[in-house]
Amino acid sequence: MAFNHFENNSNHQPLSEINIIPLVDVMLVLLILFIITAPLFTHHAIKIDVPQASTQEIPEEPNKIVLAIDEKGGLFWNDEAIDDKELIKRFRKAAQKKPLPELHLRADKKTQYQRLAEIMSAAQNAGMTRLGFITQPDNN
Repeated sequence: MAFNHFENNSNHQPLSEINIIPLVDVMLVLLILFIITAPLFTHHAIKIDVPQASTQEIPEEPNKIVLAIDEKGGLFWNDEAIDDKELIKRFRKAAQKKPLPELHLRADKKTQYQRLAEIMSAAQNAGMTRLGFITQPDNN
């Protein structure tokens, strides 16, 4: 019989291999298309002579004020002795600057907390919002 392979024959096993020849053919056709069309994309580019500039980042030191307070409550604005009235005037003047300077408080160990609280309150009322404390580590 001519249709011998339709019969139930145990010698015939289904093919378990994948035929990748059509896949390779399609990939080669796509590769050729990309090779042909790639130069067309760069052909219509507009030539522009762009100016060259070199810049260096200038490290900007943040404006800071160091306010030292001794154990008796004396004030030193960047190592210059001042009184409470002058402190408030300088806080207001510093709060007007752009960018706002940082206020660094350096207080003696024996300074009363009440004095620190008054100074921080005066700074906040004047408009100073950036505050930091200067400390020294213990060397035990």
